[in-house]
This record gives sequence, structure tokens and C-alpha cells, in this order.
Amino acid sequence: MMNPELSCPGYGRFVDSIQEDNIIKKVAIIGAGISGLSAGIYARQSGFDVTIYESDSLPGGASTSWKRKGYLFEGGVHWLTGSSDKTPLNRLWREVGALGGNVKVYNRDMFQVFDWNGRTVCLYRDLEKLRRHFLEISPEDTKVINRLCTDIRKFTKISMPVTDINGVQVKYKSSVPMQMLLGMLPVLPSMLVYFNETAGEYIKRFKSPLLQMMIKNIVGPDYSAGALLFTIATLVSGDGGYPEGGSVGMVKRMADYFQHLGGRIMYNTAVDSVYVRNGTAEGMRVGNETIPADAVIVTRDTLSAVDTLFNPPLKEPWTKRMHKNVVPLLNTFICAGVEADLSGLPERIQFVPEHPFICGGIPQPIILVCNYADYAGYAPSGCTAVTSCIIGDSYDFWKACRENGTYKSEKEKLAKAFIQILAEKYPQTAGKVAVWDVATPLTYERYLGSCRGSWMTVLGKGLKYESYPSKPKSIKNVYFASQRLRSPGGLPIAVDSGRRAVQYLCRDAGSVFQGDI
Repeated sequence: MMNPELSCPGYGRFVDSIQEDNIIKKVAIIGAGISGLSAGIYARQSGFDVTIYESDSLPGGASTSWKRKGYLFEGGVHWLTGSSDKTPLNRLWREVGALGGNVKVYNRDMFQVFDWNGRTVCLYRDLEKLRRHFLEISPEDTKVINRLCTDIRKFTKISMPVTDINGVQVKYKSSVPMQMLLGMLPVLPSMLVYFNETAGEYIKRFKSPLLQMMIKNIVGPDYSAGALLFTIATLVSGDGGYPEGGSVGMVKRMADYFQHLGGRIMYNTAVDSVYVRNGTAEGMRVGNETIPADAVIVTRDTLSAVDTLFNPPLKEPWTKRMHKNVVPLLNTFICAGVEADLSGLPERIQFVPEHPFICGGIPQPIILVCNYADYAGYAPSGCTAVTSCIIGDSYDFWKACRENGTYKSEKEKLAKAFIQILAEKYPQTAGKVAVWDVATPLTYERYLGSCRGSWMTVLGKGLKYESYPSKPKSIKNVYFASQRLRSPGGLPIAVDSGRRAVQYLCRDAGSVFQGDI
């Protein structure tokens, strides 16, 4: 390991920020996903001695991609909130090294296409173009289309804020700008309406069956209409781009930066539990070994970590509320390497399959296919990597398959059904699939240790943006950082939760939080 004082200019000023009598110096982080890398980077910037312990051989957690026979399958980032430099969140992505410099961000139009009964509707990023397109499809829906676009424009005024916790000393203060607060006021009445109905209920305002089908499937019919509006608003605002290199590129940049700062990542090291003595976290247990630490930051899925990493399980009012209110979002992920150039087809397309498609025992009326033909390095020359994320809680189905010995054969059956549907939609792919792979909720559970293999939280009708604390009251020197701490989760919450955990750490240590670009 290179001497951090030589490899990181300004390292001395980070170390000087910690008071001499500070008892928290050595920090252990469980997990090298986005939350763990974010926490590690901010902790290093603030002068702590940091080691991340990762059970896998690579960093990234849920933000991951993998290769099969020369094809790269994007399993994490589909669009990145905060990719626009006009958003507060963009600063965090630059502070942790995920964005910035010469990193390209792709914001291609059309974002998505919906194809049904020979008719096509497009989700454009250009809001005025989107409005005209919808009106051409359904003039009889003029009033509701205009209202939708007006409200989308209002929703673009709202961005995820970046703030500091109370009582922490910071080098650079972060607060919600007054202009942002004023911009939020006109949208508040609309938010109350949209969040009290599902997307499936909202689309009944439209007369066009085509628009109904397309709009409700942007986020799914069971999600709140508010989540639907926020998703479209993110895209049309110029945010929500796809960063160069996708998940692998982002994670590699973050891990490299963390190590450049002098941090250490211990791969293939599964943490069994947090070692707590007399109400204070004093390290972790890995197998038969106890690894001492002055503080522990847990970035494994909080919903499962409070039960599996603590003996006895951590029970506080907020953990009970989390177990009661959190509805895990699960998916089965299908990918295929096609020996055909699909660059003339949409990048993201949803369509109704010609024949019934059942995934994990759940009928799927709509299929989403992501086409990476226009991205260099995702497939051999003249070939294409395609993926499909099938949303649905199929955990019990796949668990039963594993127990009765049909798990492998059911994955193969699913892959073949998907390949057939792909060939029916795009005949040029028939007989051209060179490789396929399927990740079930059990796959995510094994790699992430997440609750039922989930990767986000369902934000349904009437649900508030639930928020959970970054530190418990019953144990000192332990902190939480994960996308589960605020609904609906995802990458923005992951990176911010790492930052917040370190701010609590700095407040407890009496040191200055040094977040810097």
C-alpha cells in the first residue's frame, strides 16, 4: 500500500482535523457498495483510518454489471439522478469521484418506447415534444395531457436537497437554497393529489388505451402517481442520464478514489456480526476472528442488517417501524448476448408479448427490453447485449425451486421463454443468442444480504417518504448507511446516506466533516 501522505495531496490537513483526544480513529465499514464507498471516501477526507470489508471479490453491491462470453450486462444503473450539474446531488457524485472530469453522461432522446397493437408511443425528454406527441396520439385527451405536462414542469423544480445534520462542524456548509424552497411551493398541492393515488388509478383520466398502457408502466401500476411524475420530471429536466461505463465505471472510479485517499478494501471478507460490548461497538466478527475498530458503519441492507449483524437483534422503535412499513421491491433479471447488431432499434422498449410470459409464477403482461447496441464495449463487434428487469415478488417461487431441485431448470425455462419472445418481436435475433443469464431474488439475497433479495422500496399510494436514523440510540459508535434509510431508496439515497453517516461520526468524534471535490 502506497504511503497515503505521498499519494494524496492535502492528506495532512485531513488528519489535522481530528482532535488529539479523539477516541474514534479507526473506522470499519461493512460493504463496498455505493453507500460503503461513499462513507469510506468522506471518512478518509475527514481524517479517519478506514477499512472497508466486502464479502464479494469486487465492489459495487447492487450497482453492478457482469461479463459473459464477451458481453457486458448492466445490472445496476439505468439512469442516474444527480447526473446533471444543475442539481445539488451532482456535487456529491463529484465529491466521491463517480462523476466529473472527462466522464461523459448520455441523455439520449427518446428515453423509452411503448409498442402495443402496432402503435407506438414515445417518452421524450423534451417536454414540449412529449406534449405534442401525446396530443397527436389522443386529441380527445388534450385537457389531461396539458395538465400532466404543466405538473411535470412544476415537479422539475424539486431536486433532492443536500443538507448537513444538526450540530456537525463542516468545512463547507450545505443547506437548501431559498430559490429551491420557493420553487417547491407551487407543486405542493399537486403532490398531495398525485401521492394519494396509484399510477394505475391516475391513468383512468385518459381516454386513450395506448397512453394508459404506456404511462402506468413507466414506474408500474402499483407505484404512486407522485413517483410517476417525479420520474418523468427527472428525465425532462436534463437529469437522469446514463454515466459512461455504467455501474462498473462509476464503482471503479469511486473505489480507486477511496484507495487513492489511503483507504483499504478487504475483499472476500464476509462480516458475521458487529462486536458490541457494554453498549459500544468495538469492532466486527469475521469467522473466529474479532477485528477491532473504534466505530463501525453498516452499509448492508438495514432492513436485514438490524437482525442478522447484531446479537441480539437490534430492536428500537424505528427498526420496528421499518419492518412494518417497508415493502421490498424485487425483480428477476434476464440478460442475453445476441449475435446481431440492434443499433437501429430503440434503447429501451416496452411491449406486450405475443404469447403469455410467466416469471416466477407471476404473469407478465408487459416486457421491458434494454438494448445496449449504441454503447461501446458492451458486446463483440456486430453483436448486442440486451437485458430485461422483471419486477415482482417471486422470492417464494424461486426459494421453492431451490428446495425441490428445479432452480436451475426453471431459470433455463425462463431464459428460453424470453429468447422466444425476443425473436418474435425482433426476428433478426432468432437463433442468434450466444449466451444468457438469469439473476433471481435469491441471487440478490446471496450477493447483497438484502431482505428477500430486494434492491429498493416500493413507494405506493399514500405512502410518505419514510426516513430512518443513521445511528441507533442503544449502541454507541455504530452507524447505518444504505438506500433503505429513505424510501424509495436507489443510488441517490445510497450516496447521501454514506455522507450522513460520516457526519454523525464526525459530530460524535468532535472532528470537522471535510467533504470536498
